[in-house]
Amino acid sequence: MTEAHDRSLRISPTPEVVDYVLTHSLPAHPAQAALAARTRRQYGGLARMQIAPEQGGLLTVLVRLVRATHAVEVGTFTGYSSISIARGLEPGGRLLCLDISERATDIAREAWQEAGLADRVDLRLGPAADTLRALPPDEQFDFCFVDADKAGYPGYLDELLPRTRAGGLLAFDNVLLGGEVLDPRSQGDAAVMRAFNDQLAADPRVDVAMIPVADGLTLAVKR
Repeated sequence: MTEAHDRSLRISPTPEVVDYVLTHSLPAHPAQAALAARTRRQYGGLARMQIAPEQGGLLTVLVRLVRATHAVEVGTFTGYSSISIARGLEPGGRLLCLDISERATDIAREAWQEAGLADRVDLRLGPAADTLRALPPDEQFDFCFVDADKAGYPGYLDELLPRTRAGGLLAFDNVLLGGEVLDPRSQGDAAVMRAFNDQLAADPRVDVAMIPVADGLTLAVKR
């Protein structure tokens, strides 16, 4: 085993480690703390559909790194990740949010207002694949974030990659599915995600890095 693969050099993300990471990362917007609490009250265990707090600062930094002015999010839920993305946009930048839940996105709308970011967000309700297909063919994105139905990931990639500029970044959440992708006996979403992970890693149009943060985040830079 080479040093680069020495597991002793890795640290497990215990609660204490996550707290330390958050303390030494871009702080969440104050509106996000209130939003997370409200989501837990209204959705209970389903609040896990929000991105992890440590992903929020990461998304903001990634959006700033690619100097994004045009971003898209597939799967908005109550708005935590969209706040993170909108915070990182260049002046005058816009974020297109796609979701099917009016109830969840009503919460998101309030959070965008509270964060002072409502003027940066364009929300469209309906099946995301249909909305993407209806976009002008020449519409280009600098940053794409996908955190929606896992069975839809291959289709979202097909729609988003041609609409991503060269050097643009696509990010896909939950690519580890709690470790289920490692078990070949796991079917359903796990089987879909295994196939998607293999497909994306071998795609010659992108350079890919899978990061074991939260439930797994894959970053793909378009060549």
